[in-house]
Amino acid sequence: MMHSKDNSVNIKESGAKAAGAYHHGDLRAAVIAAGLKRLAEGDGGELGLRALARDVGVSATALYRHFPDKEALLDALADEGLRRLGALQAQAWLKAGGGVAGFKATGIAYVRFAHDEPALFRLSFTRQMSQRSMGSDGGEVAYNLLRAGVGEALPGAADPDTAALHAWALVHGLAMLILDRRIEWDEARVAEVVGLTFGGVG
Repeated sequence: MMHSKDNSVNIKESGAKAAGAYHHGDLRAAVIAAGLKRLAEGDGGELGLRALARDVGVSATALYRHFPDKEALLDALADEGLRRLGALQAQAWLKAGGGVAGFKATGIAYVRFAHDEPALFRLSFTRQMSQRSMGSDGGEVAYNLLRAGVGEALPGAADPDTAALHAWALVHGLAMLILDRRIEWDEARVAEVVGLTFGGVG
């Protein structure tokens, strides 16, 4: 995640730096943005601190204040992926007007995010961060929407947590089937499948 306290780092431009060198202020945010760009371009194999330091125009040593090692960097990217997923789902929920329709929209948004940003999606759900769960990091918004949606679409559920897990398993499994090319991406079909679980809305 990106924090305001990280604005303390300011790399000043010098004659020795190449054109386009980093000298803006929020180094942590710049490195995360560079990492996301590499993921989107299919360059996930080059997510080391040195490679990203080159991207933003600083030395690798300058990154250690924010990322003590590559694992910390990958965790930050994964958390940003979940934050983005939650934001997209929140937008989908509001656009659909909440309720059952909003719940269905969040499920479709989940699968669409996986399709649109496969490398970031995979990274976000394969990092083994300590005590990690859907509601303990950048995915908090997504998880809260899931719980709220279960209450709207499945009001008779005896255990909301189990019902939420059921809904999550559905969209995550569908997303992985698409990413693994077991089925083709078809948003209309995704909406139909999601609707079967998310309130039975066709």
